[in-house]
Amino acid sequence: MKRYRYNFLTFTMLAVFLWAPSLAFAHQPRIVESRQTTVMDPEISKAYYGKLSGEADVYVINASEAFDLYVNVLVPDIAGQKKDVSAVVLKDEKEIALLDGTNFEWKQFYEPFGADTYWMGPEYKARAEAGTYEIRVSSSNNDSKYSLAIGEIEVFDGKEGLGALTIIPELKKDFFDKSPIDFIASPFGWGLIVVMYILAFIVGFIYRAILKKFAENSSRGVARNIGKPDRLLRTIIGVALLLLGITTTWSPIIIFFSGFAFFEAIFSWCGFYAAMGKNTCPVA
Repeated sequence: MKRYRYNFLTFTMLAVFLWAPSLAFAHQPRIVESRQTTVMDPEISKAYYGKLSGEADVYVINASEAFDLYVNVLVPDIAGQKKDVSAVVLKDEKEIALLDGTNFEWKQFYEPFGADTYWMGPEYKARAEAGTYEIRVSSSNNDSKYSLAIGEIEVFDGKEGLGALTIIPELKKDFFDKSPIDFIASPFGWGLIVVMYILAFIVGFIYRAILKKFAENSSRGVARNIGKPDRLLRTIIGVALLLLGITTTWSPIIIFFSGFAFFEAIFSWCGFYAAMGKNTCPVA
């Protein structure tokens, strides 16, 4: 048991080490749901994803004190996407900067957090005084997809990470015209699978150890309680749950139970059978 604990601790630390860089350099993703958006904490790096629908999209910053303002226009690198998105920065209704995408040499940019490729357009950076700012995003026909990056300070905690898990699959499908499974190419995507599987195996080992300790003289405490047919069934369930998770919502819960199903298949042990005292293993 001590050897298992040491191995799991090592694997967990390795997974966190590999996963952390993708979080440290990530914009907080936001899906635009209305034509006007209020930007909170404008120095904190956020990426707003939207599609123009006949009018300019407006982003409002109400600053009570001076702050560092950073704005960058990007579009997804997908078939048919026009690089014609521009942004105007205004302070108290007066124009202070024009990010003209129509006369700009866009550069291709790969973002490792979501494993997606963009065209990076014009940017603006300045020390901004207190006041009310508007950033108006538009294109030639106001029908283009775009991403607007605001702020440069990278802050990405656990809450933002969980929020990103619900947003990224939707962005893959609606913004980048891809399947959510493409997220597996990102360190955040495969890192989530590694972490959830490690957690599932840890829970499985702990649960089995508790039953062996407190029910060692009953059928609930046996080390093995399922035979080959049940092991095969759990392998199939594990694969099915993993495919369901990575092709839809990337739900950590679904991925966790996929890992737990693999744990049961590998160690010939079923947590539900153990709780019920059931045993289908020829040799307990």
